[in-house]
Amino acid sequence: MFHKVTKAAAALALTTGLVTPAMAELSGTLRIISDMSNPAPRAIMEGMASDFDAMHPDLSVELEVVDREAWKSQIRNALTANPPDVVNWYAANRMGPYVRAGLFEDISDMYTNGDLQGLDSVKGAMTMDGKQYGVPYTYYQWGIYYREDIFNELGLTEPATFDEEIANCQKIVDSGRKCYTIGSKFLWTAGGWFDYMNMRTNGFDFHMKLATGEAEWTSDEVRATFANWRKLIDMGAFIDDHQTYSWQEALPFFVNGEATAYLMGNFVVPHLREAGLGDDQIDFYQFPKIADVPMGEDAPTDTFHIASNAQNKEAARAFLQFVTSPDVQSKINAADGLGQLPVNANASVGDDEFLQQGFNMLSNNATGGIAQFFDRDFPAEMASIGMEGLQEFMVFPDNLEDILNRLESARQRIYK
Repeated sequence: MFHKVTKAAAALALTTGLVTPAMAELSGTLRIISDMSNPAPRAIMEGMASDFDAMHPDLSVELEVVDREAWKSQIRNALTANPPDVVNWYAANRMGPYVRAGLFEDISDMYTNGDLQGLDSVKGAMTMDGKQYGVPYTYYQWGIYYREDIFNELGLTEPATFDEEIANCQKIVDSGRKCYTIGSKFLWTAGGWFDYMNMRTNGFDFHMKLATGEAEWTSDEVRATFANWRKLIDMGAFIDDHQTYSWQEALPFFVNGEATAYLMGNFVVPHLREAGLGDDQIDFYQFPKIADVPMGEDAPTDTFHIASNAQNKEAARAFLQFVTSPDVQSKINAADGLGQLPVNANASVGDDEFLQQGFNMLSNNATGGIAQFFDRDFPAEMASIGMEGLQEFMVFPDNLEDILNRLESARQRIYK
């Protein structure tokens, strides 16, 4: 819980341009439940709550931080029994059950009346049936991190198309290296590969139809995705025995130069730096184009939502506006904060080259839409069965027919 600060402190906040006079009229109590329970994110959440509290003399902000994993089973009860005003959750299909149950407030008017600006690139992740049900506050890019020094040695340039990717890969394989490291022991990394192969082959909209059970796993579109993926498998692009490694255990192949690239989220960068690779040895590029479809991207997004039965919706809306403002976005996502990407296109990302590249890609080049990653976009049971099949395909590609029939059978049962 955050206690009231002095009116002088609140007045100081007002004079710094952080709030408008109208926002200062908020009163009552604003209750927030957050699952930002790890130390660094918790400090960020506490700081935001405290700053917002200080800006509003007549408002009391109460923050409850809960365990992130426990929150997944607690959120529904929290939204029905004694709902707070604002809660943390996730974007896109992960918010679907709470939207359909009427537990998340429709805030579409905030996107149309000017309250929320600079969010065009992430608005889609908050949209269901043409309406918006919350705001994002942080996300991070996925893409291909590669050994720039080895690319230079082999005379390779960043590929823009899948044909160029395959041509590069052949030269890498011919040099005695693998194109990609991956650790698929815990399955989700194979999900990342499927996300990109499917979004690049069939587009973001089809990928979402598959995630929501509207498309069949045995369709020609999905078969085309696996056919493209198999081109890389058959040429020996991936490290051997990747099913025996975690994603961290696959890092040494990249660090030692035995593999030249890693399809991974930006959280991999600190590990590469800690392993001794300099930024002059690492670079990043957007997953190349395959078909003539808009470029969808995986960018897992954390969000804030207003409970439908919130007691202080006026303060809750003001908090969402505050959280997504350029200054706050720049502050909380900085390298000494969350170290991720601001969702507001008018925010700044500091001087980290990978954050800058990711910010530019997601703000300007994610023309297809923002996906949340396989195990967030698909229902939990479908995600589990699906990722088992994806890993199996990477190891035993000849099993494709059995895998697709198994996944289609699961789709018909799970989405019924």
